[in-house]
Amino acid sequence: MAPESPTDSPDSPAPVTHDPDHSAAAWDERYSNADRLWTANVNPALMAEIADLSPGTALEVGSGEGADSRWLADHGWQVTAVDISQVAIDRAREIDPRPEISWLQADLTVDDIPGIDFGLVTLHYFPIPREHAALVGRLVGAVGPGGTLLVVAHAPEGVRAHGFDPDAYAWPADFRATLGDDWEVVVDETRERGIAAGGGHHTHDVVLRARRT
Repeated sequence: MAPESPTDSPDSPAPVTHDPDHSAAAWDERYSNADRLWTANVNPALMAEIADLSPGTALEVGSGEGADSRWLADHGWQVTAVDISQVAIDRAREIDPRPEISWLQADLTVDDIPGIDFGLVTLHYFPIPREHAALVGRLVGAVGPGGTLLVVAHAPEGVRAHGFDPDAYAWPADFRATLGDDWEVVVDETRERGIAAGGGHHTHDVVLRARRT
């Protein structure tokens, strides 16, 4: 984070210091430069929100090295795991090649969503730039009748503290705004993560869980 200017107060928003590159090449480079980019721990909100659901088919968007997808498969889900990085997908497949998980490289801002009528569509901390906000509606549309949508984002304060502009991205509220009358919102809240992430910046999650009737 950039140092404070003389006019900054302790309560001022942190300045934006990163101009993010979300291309496949950029993500491949990030993964290639680390033996492991993320921890092997499942995201807390996934365990909290999905544990009581009957398993079926799941689409995990932004699957990275696969911790969430592996947890879902361990609990009986048939998982389609999608990430923009081929390096991440290859690494995840090497860690866990079982047939219950289909590891797929795709950039969903331009590629088709690999399937329809999923029992669960889940995305954790998946950056959707505002210029690609149409993806929000497409992901909502991939949930089948009786299925669940789970969208989890870092709270805006943590995003700013980490040097990014939260207004540049779609949020769980944007997903909620696309839901029709055939949806029931089960959870829509900001809460503590339990385990801080991002060097301690990310202490709270924004969680949206909705069910299609």
